[in-house]
Amino acid sequence: MFHISRRKLLTLAGIAWSALALSGAEPSEVLAASTKKTITAVMHSDLRVIDPGFTTAYITRDHGYMVYDTLLATDSNFKIQPQMADWKVSDDKLTYTFTLRDGLKWHDGTPVTAEDCVASLKRWGRNDGMGQKLMDFTASLEAADAKTIVLKLKEPYGLVLESIGKPSSYVPFMMPKRLAETPAGQQIPEQIGSGPFKFVKEEFQPGVKAVYEKNTDYVPRKEPASWTAGGKVVKVDRVEWITMPDAQTAVNALQSGDIDFMENLPYDMLSVLEANPDIHIEVSNKFGFQTLGRMNFLLPPFDNVKVRRAAFLAINQKDVLDALVGNAKYQKVCGAVFVCDTPLESDVGAETLVKGNGLEQAKKALAESGYDGTPIVIMAPGDVTTLKAQPIVVAQQLREAGFKVDLQATDWQTVVTRRASQKPIKEGGWNMFFTNWVGADVANPVANVSVGGRGTKGGWFGWAADEKIEKLRDDYARATSPAEQKRIATEIQKENYEQVIYIPLGQYLLPSGWRKSLTGVLDGPATPVFWNVDKSE
Repeated sequence: MFHISRRKLLTLAGIAWSALALSGAEPSEVLAASTKKTITAVMHSDLRVIDPGFTTAYITRDHGYMVYDTLLATDSNFKIQPQMADWKVSDDKLTYTFTLRDGLKWHDGTPVTAEDCVASLKRWGRNDGMGQKLMDFTASLEAADAKTIVLKLKEPYGLVLESIGKPSSYVPFMMPKRLAETPAGQQIPEQIGSGPFKFVKEEFQPGVKAVYEKNTDYVPRKEPASWTAGGKVVKVDRVEWITMPDAQTAVNALQSGDIDFMENLPYDMLSVLEANPDIHIEVSNKFGFQTLGRMNFLLPPFDNVKVRRAAFLAINQKDVLDALVGNAKYQKVCGAVFVCDTPLESDVGAETLVKGNGLEQAKKALAESGYDGTPIVIMAPGDVTTLKAQPIVVAQQLREAGFKVDLQATDWQTVVTRRASQKPIKEGGWNMFFTNWVGADVANPVANVSVGGRGTKGGWFGWAADEKIEKLRDDYARATSPAEQKRIATEIQKENYEQVIYIPLGQYLLPSGWRKSLTGVLDGPATPVFWNVDKSE
């Protein structure tokens, strides 16, 4: 996208003003159109998939937080708080009763009902790892009346509230029943939520921009905003997400004031931005990210665990992180499946990943695996700063071990769509892709969908089938002591690396930048959000 100066933007605005005046619009209408307080942001990715229950892609999750709301939410102390609903738990821990708060309306003006929320929870429970596990323990989920949701368990389960209040993908967003009941595998046909912003369908241009307007009917909670909890007070009229896949163009626009916010700052340009007194730089998600690789278990050659192990042994984290980040302040080699610096941290099974000493073992394992030279199709998106390096570096590591690799250049939204396909390679299938999870999404065995073993029966893209993993995840869900949870999590990590369910490639922090004309930008495990943010001219 070409650069537009602020002067040019003002000129265009003047032309628009004249056009409105010539069209016969009232002066007050012309004034209102020109004085709307608008935040212009460049997000980490272009937005194309707009159903937050259809993909775990974070840009779609971020879109979801603009349009939809949740029953519960997580605050900055990792505590679950009421959002759309309060709750009570029975003495036997088997019945959870949620009561919707007053004033909840869908964007089409109709009231939010308990039936809508039950349908939304059931849709989420089909797709999300924590949701699936919660539904495994659920005896019934029903609307007792227009404002009351009753969830009854088969046996006590300690992660009910944490599941419904989870802050990241898949987020259990609430939507009207008619949308929540969209058949599995299909995207919802409308963007009707009850959240703080309304999606402006008429201005949505995939690859160009997405526009949101303040929902003037939204009634925020009274509590202060904290992560995804509290009062979602909208202080601007519009938010526009502008697509700028070229990082240099986006940085220039941020410095000139043509955009207000840039989610992902390129590490190699930080020194330039730090010297600009009008730019504020901050790591909003201090929990960080885990980057990872995922194989397709349905197609050759990764349907063979021996081939998967050979690939695993060839990969080392440091090379990936050096190419992805290249700044010791923001990167960390870490073999812990459930994130370093947490109670579940372990180094079991991760030696070659963290030490980078597995290449000779990889060559030997590949020679003994029966690998027939089938090219490994790796999807390589070039439009997202945090996803460019991983496929290129790993492709080279696999080649050094003896694999043939077909590195296919694409964009991230194509990856998001294509990775859902189980078709053969000749029909658009794939063998490997890379993505990133925020730490909150992978910090325990129930939240971490990448480590699941459900296969084609509700499993995450790649469709790993592993009954042992699933049993261990059930055991973790029932565990009552931290020591027992740690023991089970370590067993899961061991099985993950032995079967190569997925490959953690290290952790990193990601700085964002915004003009100092913005105030009230919130931090959290699922940022950015645009409520609480104000803009001065």
